[in-house]
Amino acid sequence: MKFKNLLSLKSLIVLGFVIAVIPLFLAVMYAAFGMRETSALGRTVNSQVFEQTKTIRLVLQKAADIERKAKLFVLLSDPTLRQPYERQSYEAVRASFKQALSDLLKLQVDNKIALLVNELSEKENLIYQQIIGSDDENNLVLPIDEAFQGLRESAANLSREFENHVDHEFNELHQLSESLEHGLLIRGGVLLAISFVVIALLLIVLSRAMRQLDTSIRRLGAGDLTEAIVVEGPSDLVYLGNRLEWLRTHFMELEASKQQFIHNVAREIEQPLESIEKSAEQMANEAELDANTRQQDIVRILSVNIEKLKAVSEELVRYSQINAQPAMKRKQTVEMKELLEAVIEEFQPLLHAKSIILRMLVRPVEISGVPEQLRGIVEQLLANAVKYSPTEGEIRIMLRDLGSQMELEVEDEGPGIPLDERAHVFEPFYRGTAAQSDETPAGPGMGLAIVKEFVANHQGNVDIIDSRQDQHGARIRVQLPLNGEI
Repeated sequence: MKFKNLLSLKSLIVLGFVIAVIPLFLAVMYAAFGMRETSALGRTVNSQVFEQTKTIRLVLQKAADIERKAKLFVLLSDPTLRQPYERQSYEAVRASFKQALSDLLKLQVDNKIALLVNELSEKENLIYQQIIGSDDENNLVLPIDEAFQGLRESAANLSREFENHVDHEFNELHQLSESLEHGLLIRGGVLLAISFVVIALLLIVLSRAMRQLDTSIRRLGAGDLTEAIVVEGPSDLVYLGNRLEWLRTHFMELEASKQQFIHNVAREIEQPLESIEKSAEQMANEAELDANTRQQDIVRILSVNIEKLKAVSEELVRYSQINAQPAMKRKQTVEMKELLEAVIEEFQPLLHAKSIILRMLVRPVEISGVPEQLRGIVEQLLANAVKYSPTEGEIRIMLRDLGSQMELEVEDEGPGIPLDERAHVFEPFYRGTAAQSDETPAGPGMGLAIVKEFVANHQGNVDIIDSRQDQHGARIRVQLPLNGEI
């Protein structure tokens, strides 16, 4: 592991490139040397075969000349017909024949061909002895046909044996070429296999580090700051892991400070509220006894604002505890269609009160997540839609499975959300133009902020998108991975 930490990402890339190129270079060099060796051997064999073929043909030609000269010399044995140079001519042909045999033996022929050459030479000597060894030079006797037949057979045997020898040489050359090709394939395959193994190991190291980085970033994005970030691999990625660990600790400090601040604010609001509420009750009782109408109006206004402050305090406490409750981290398989229908059933009184029509296009979707948070997403979106929808308006809900993620859309016919406010509606306590109108009951401005936190905990996205062409109002889309890590 220390060795891997010493290597940087750049070094691993260069190393992988070198490891990929070296086997190819070695295979090419081996092929080049093999081809050069085969080519040199082929040239040598061709040269030897050419010289041997030329000499063999000369030997066979001289053997045929010997037979003709010997027969001519015997036929011209009559002194009146014989010319003085006949014997010289015969001896010259015979010497040329011997020289051809000697040249053939010098070409390093195999033992079998050498034996046939010697046999041919002995057959020729036998004919010569039969002709020249006659007692009466003026009455030469032609050797029997068996002698010439033996000479021709020896020459034919020599020719066939040489053809076999040539075939054998070229077969060996062909086998050597095939052996070289087979060896090249084996060595090339082994080198490539080694390269693939080394490259695979490098990829495993890199992919493992990248997965660790990806998991760490996803956890940071989801707000999971409990587990320390440790990245193993090249030094560059280890450094990034260390920076992410620093960022995690910084986020933990900020989150702890934020939660503590919100909790303290909620508690600071709660205590004076109790005192103000008691005072308001006392004032209400006194105003009722004194029949003071003006004082009763003041008490009613005071009670409404007290309820608003209590709602803000409760929302603050709830918001501060979103990522602080261990029980909220337990994942379960949730059937979103059933959960959505259960929430809608609870909202029926509100829907009937405003005569709102609900149109749904809902498909069964199973998702792995925290049931309480998934329910909170649906409740907040539906509550916003009911809140801003006009009387006898329409709310459209769509739930579908996109393969790797769930998509939930809630659209109403309210005033909508202007483009310049869409980036801020998910901020805590932000109340847009529509929320500040007299027609809409004021809220603490925490609903969409809580939705954003729940969605982030599931590694999803929540967006304000444009309404359909023939519609108006707010249209909110939530996308959650079906098997996201919490």
